[in-house]
Amino acid sequence: MRKIVIFEQGTNLDRAREETIRLNARVIKSLPLINALAVDCRSEAAVKALTLSPSVIRVDDDELVYAIDTHQEPEISRRRRRPPPQIIPWGVNRIDAEITWPITTGAGINVAIVDTGIDITHPDLSVKGGINIIVPKRSFTDDNGHGSHVAGTVAALNNSFGVVGAAPLANLYAVKVLNKRGDGFISDLIEGLQWCIDNKMNVVNMSLGLTADITALHDAVQKVNAMGITQVAAAGNSGPATDTVIYPARYPEVIAVSAIDEDDDIAYFSSRGPEVDLAAPGVKIPSAFARRRYRVLSGTSMATPHVTGTVALVLAAKGAMTPADMLAHLQATAEDLGLLPEEQGAGLVDAFMAVS
Repeated sequence: MRKIVIFEQGTNLDRAREETIRLNARVIKSLPLINALAVDCRSEAAVKALTLSPSVIRVDDDELVYAIDTHQEPEISRRRRRPPPQIIPWGVNRIDAEITWPITTGAGINVAIVDTGIDITHPDLSVKGGINIIVPKRSFTDDNGHGSHVAGTVAALNNSFGVVGAAPLANLYAVKVLNKRGDGFISDLIEGLQWCIDNKMNVVNMSLGLTADITALHDAVQKVNAMGITQVAAAGNSGPATDTVIYPARYPEVIAVSAIDEDDDIAYFSSRGPEVDLAAPGVKIPSAFARRRYRVLSGTSMATPHVTGTVALVLAAKGAMTPADMLAHLQATAEDLGLLPEEQGAGLVDAFMAVS
């Protein structure tokens, strides 16, 4: 049974580790961001013993978090000598990102793609660095494809082939917290968020989530927010039912993004709820993929990086903003599509208006 054990502030985690082992639990990793340990308890008795320990505040479940399911269209290209000629994806065009490029391309802004990794060999993706949380000391390259697709929408290079992202000169960093199946544990996500703070990320993209509200994750999200890092997350693909926004998008510190189609209508799959902050294109989105390929995918996972790219453009053009100020600015400059607030939030993110 995987658990996250949160200790009182000031508790030495090395000593806490010794006590945890004594109580018949295996320590998986330390989570200094929230003063916690991820552990594997061998019995319910071990869980109870940890819960009753004087220095323990709380014991949370270390649940699985998933890359949000996507609908795949036929491949644009298989591996070949030359990638296809460049297009501006309809989503990048719809949010008017390309109109901002004479003003800003997102240069100098550090964007963390917290996902399945990024294909470090892809000709359209310039990855500045990253970390593999799943298998430490191994490459953070993408063995799934989801993270590369997200990264391409944020910052695929403006060259002569493939696609171009909303902020083509933003600095991409791969924070691999999901395995090749597209899943990882909350403790992996929390460790990834710690890396984002330690390595001075400006914006974090989380096209992932889960339905359960785990306090340890919210604690970590609040820590990232307090450091002035804007967090953007997918609302989820549980539509058309209402009140279906998932975590971490559901947290107030995170910008929650729903998906629209090419007709400016809410995507049938997009989660709805009062937590939705903004909408972005998320149906039939072409972008980079693993193993130097390109694919067309649909999902709020695909909508989210349009907002992340816009955040990078705004930060590069206007300078530092608090996450709260960034959200207010993006909402004030959004385009009202006439949809319900539970569907679109304040409206469609508008990169040009936000930069202008």
